[in-house]
Amino acid sequence: MRVIVCGAGQVGYQIARHLASESNDVVVIDLSESLISKISETLDVRGVVGYASHPDTLNLADARNADMLIAATHSDEVNMVACQVAHTIFEVPRKIARVRSQAYLQPQWSDMFRRDHMPIDVVISPEIEVARVVLRRLGSPSAFDSAPFLDGRARVVGTRLPEDCPITNTPLRQLTELFPDLRATIVAYVRGGTLRSATGDDQLFTGDEVYFIADESHVDRTLRLIGQSAESAARVVLIGGGNIGVQVAGELERSGARAKLIELDRARAEAAAEKLERTIVIHGDGLDGEILNEANVAEAQAVVTLTQDDKVNVLCGALAKEMGCPRALALTNSPAFAPLAGRLRIDAFVNPRATTVSTILRHVRRGRIRALYSLRDGEGEVFEAQVLPTSPMAGRRLRDVEMPGGSMVGAVLSGGTLKRPQGDLTIEAGDMVVVFALKRDVKKVEDLFRVSLEFF
Repeated sequence: MRVIVCGAGQVGYQIARHLASESNDVVVIDLSESLISKISETLDVRGVVGYASHPDTLNLADARNADMLIAATHSDEVNMVACQVAHTIFEVPRKIARVRSQAYLQPQWSDMFRRDHMPIDVVISPEIEVARVVLRRLGSPSAFDSAPFLDGRARVVGTRLPEDCPITNTPLRQLTELFPDLRATIVAYVRGGTLRSATGDDQLFTGDEVYFIADESHVDRTLRLIGQSAESAARVVLIGGGNIGVQVAGELERSGARAKLIELDRARAEAAAEKLERTIVIHGDGLDGEILNEANVAEAQAVVTLTQDDKVNVLCGALAKEMGCPRALALTNSPAFAPLAGRLRIDAFVNPRATTVSTILRHVRRGRIRALYSLRDGEGEVFEAQVLPTSPMAGRRLRDVEMPGGSMVGAVLSGGTLKRPQGDLTIEAGDMVVVFALKRDVKKVEDLFRVSLEFF
């Protein structure tokens, strides 16, 4: 597959890295010679220096033979025009654009992206995607990662095993015998900083981070069995009144939760207060203990730090935990903070870059891949795929399917029923399967579902 990636920043680099690692023909465009030099030297991609929206630049990138264009520069306007030029002049079949400004994304202007207007097949808003991630985490505060699959019928959840976890030192295969009616499967775990695919013989230990895939109605029960709270956060303190903070507050209002929002900039605080109905907006510094006391952070079930400064977010979260808040979720663009989560007492980080990359890659996969979620900055992936009649899986029992060693089936939707993936389960054509795979095995697993060059 030939893909043009516009933008060699953090998002563009990660997308190019993922695609190049899977033997795609990738060309990256950026105005910065230094960024193009870096990406060309470190990845197996071709670099082009120039404006991504200019026809001559796209021509140098061989846009006429491209299967897809992904526009992820820092400029919304360049991204949109690049898609327009790619469509009008070069007839690129599929175009994806990152659009940050909410002014373009209001419902009354949605017609703008129609094929006969500005032909963008997928518009991705980092702020909307991040807000969705935050809200999912607040739905299960004890989970540091969470994403829906199968139209919301299943969910992948990441959580840490507490000291009183009742399932430690037990081979995972015994959990099926102990809880035969539980529709949940542990598919991976992190130990010593390494993501590993789970097997039936593996045992878990206190402090391990585990990922499980479960029926949505069994997520809370699974968390309780692990020893974690399954209660959603109904009292939340938000620090940062930008677009993400206001959007999260608005959704919390609609869900019936009680939120307080702290914003340092007076004008932004006033604007947030005008947009929100029941959220208490406090003008002040989230690093000020008196302001946190005014927000009654000690009585909140979770604090979410959403300012534009990573260090402020981390320190605000740590201070809130010190003052008695049980859960802290911090927005950070740098993965460097992740290894420090335990010492900083941050329960979960949300990385906008990783969230955007994961969302874009969801729309890049070939075959019958319907949804995708990246774990630990691309170390592993969970994806949902449809089994076609020509798939090597069709008509075979799960134990007879030759799955790569670093992969595991987590859930199967068959005939409208969500089933636990046991060895004697027969996979039928038309079934939807949710699979975990380590990075090294993603392409092998995709081959089980790929029968032609289709884009979804």
